[in-house]
Amino acid sequence: MSDDNDGARYGMSQLDLLEAEAIFIIREIVAENESPAMLFSGGKDSIVMLHLALKAFAPASLPFPVVHVDTGHNFDEVLEYRDRRVSDLGVRLIVGSVQEAIDAGEVREEPNGSRNRIQTPVLLKTAEQHGLTALMGGARRDEEKARAKERVFSFRDDFGQWDPKNQRPELWSLYNGRIHPGESIRCFPLSNWTELDIWEYIAREQIEVPSIYYASEREVFLRGGMYFAVNQHCQPKSGEGIFTETVRYRTVGDATLTAAVLSSARTAEEVIEEIAATRITERGATRGDDKVSEAAMEDRKKEGYF
Repeated sequence: MSDDNDGARYGMSQLDLLEAEAIFIIREIVAENESPAMLFSGGKDSIVMLHLALKAFAPASLPFPVVHVDTGHNFDEVLEYRDRRVSDLGVRLIVGSVQEAIDAGEVREEPNGSRNRIQTPVLLKTAEQHGLTALMGGARRDEEKARAKERVFSFRDDFGQWDPKNQRPELWSLYNGRIHPGESIRCFPLSNWTELDIWEYIAREQIEVPSIYYASEREVFLRGGMYFAVNQHCQPKSGEGIFTETVRYRTVGDATLTAAVLSSARTAEEVIEEIAATRITERGATRGDDKVSEAAMEDRKKEGYF
């Protein structure tokens, strides 16, 4: 939206600029689109995005619902936060259930128990059932390389698929949201944010996040060099010993494939210090599903995933 000197010129910080840009993008997608919605899982990125949306339309209520594709493999702390937050705000929550799709024979769980890939058809069906023509997601530029090369307004065809070679230009922050019947737009207001920006904003705005993001003692086991906490969805295999470590989660996806990291950070400020010193991305450090191949995320996005 503006060059790097504008912040200093008008007394705006980096976070101020990112906030202003994200609010502009959220307002733009709502203004240009017939039936928008926002993805809200209870993860930190979607929490910040919802916070920005509330600012964008204050003092009015949100002019769109929030959507969560529930894998059935979620962390309890995250689901509790999701339900409490939407209840407090009086926001309409649309849930697409992967478990219901499995029970109906519409999708099939992978042999390793992962449900990440089968979220895609459930997401597409949920959007179609509710007539949603634009979905806002919390993807960031540093999260994964396939996400980094996607535009702010990501055009999807009538099958919900993304073609990385057919993206619309976004010169001078001008966004083309025109679509034909059956097509849709995915919108990413946090495209220019990093994990560090997210946490600095959480600290500045004093935003509550699920307790799982902060360090605590947990029973864990090692698998593939990563620490997995023992829970109802993730149990050690033969030879994987259980022990206690002080860990926290950098990201909170499918509980069967999302690992924790060793940490002593119990406040947002301590998390910021920790992230500033790390050289491993959150997905690289904690997401087993992205180790399938170098192009795992891009392949999923081409099929319709966020």
